[in-house]
Amino acid sequence: MKAKATLKQIAKELNVSVSTVSKALNDSPEISEQTKIRIKEYAKLKNYKPNVIGLNLKNRKTKTIGVIIPNILNSFFAKVFSGIEKVADEKGYNVIMCISNESLEKEAHTLEMLSNGTIDGFVLSISEEAQKLHEYNHFKDIINDGTPIVMFDRTTDEVECDKVIVDDFDSGHNATQHLIDLGCKNIALISSVDNLSVGKLRAEGYLKALKDNNITINENIIIRTDSEIDLIDKITDLYSNNLVDGVFALDENDSVAALKVGAKKGYKIPKDLKIIGFADGILASRRLSPSLTTVSQHGIDIGEVAVKLLIDRLESKEEHKPYETVVIKTQLKERESTK
Repeated sequence: MKAKATLKQIAKELNVSVSTVSKALNDSPEISEQTKIRIKEYAKLKNYKPNVIGLNLKNRKTKTIGVIIPNILNSFFAKVFSGIEKVADEKGYNVIMCISNESLEKEAHTLEMLSNGTIDGFVLSISEEAQKLHEYNHFKDIINDGTPIVMFDRTTDEVECDKVIVDDFDSGHNATQHLIDLGCKNIALISSVDNLSVGKLRAEGYLKALKDNNITINENIIIRTDSEIDLIDKITDLYSNNLVDGVFALDENDSVAALKVGAKKGYKIPKDLKIIGFADGILASRRLSPSLTTVSQHGIDIGEVAVKLLIDRLESKEEHKPYETVVIKTQLKERESTK
């Protein structure tokens, strides 16, 4: 007995999207007659039969949203999830949270596993590995198959969907400008997130602020890496071999390391060394001494806006609702490390 083909197998064999195959088999006017004939004949040849149970699951709303975050230990993502859950609960939706652990394979597997009728749509932030490899086809396939996605924080222009971002470039520029206004002339950049879209934008903002103030860029005091491995050693070397009076750190771990190593090296903070970190977790604001001046991303607000965008799309009567990108403004919270 011949094995039954699936939509995905047909799409792969004919080099078209799953959405195109589905529309052709359902006589959609969006698909040309020639393409319809080719797909229908191939489907018949391969013994394709519609999965009635799957179709019923697909057509029935589950009132459940899938959330995929890259890192559960990052307080920013915890805050975003808190905002998502609050609004979802108010709107009568359940939430399933999964963690990609920065893995492309796990991210793709989770998308495929949950998009079989388990959930109505996704809210997610892209894994580090996917951004490093510029691999986004798994998102495109899910969207083409009819499951909407809202991306937040880490996004890509290569995928058309709703997005919620913060003004990373402006935030990087403003934080660096604040250090300059405080009298800093040798401002180090510390980034272990250079693979990520957000890391690149924050670094560009830093470089632009230096240029705007006619400050020569000193590559010796710039750490741009895609890993936290040996970060402490790199920061120690930076402080030991260079005159530094300011630091802009692009991630919570970078910020904490910059402050701790600075204190250990004997810097009086903020008298000798002023530090601004792109983070606003409990560790930065309450548990460090001195407390850290931070760029607050308003994680709860991002979560609330992201899930509202998804629910609006799920409940909209518009067939071709335009995609939106919402920008959330950050806020500089000044604490002891700069004042």
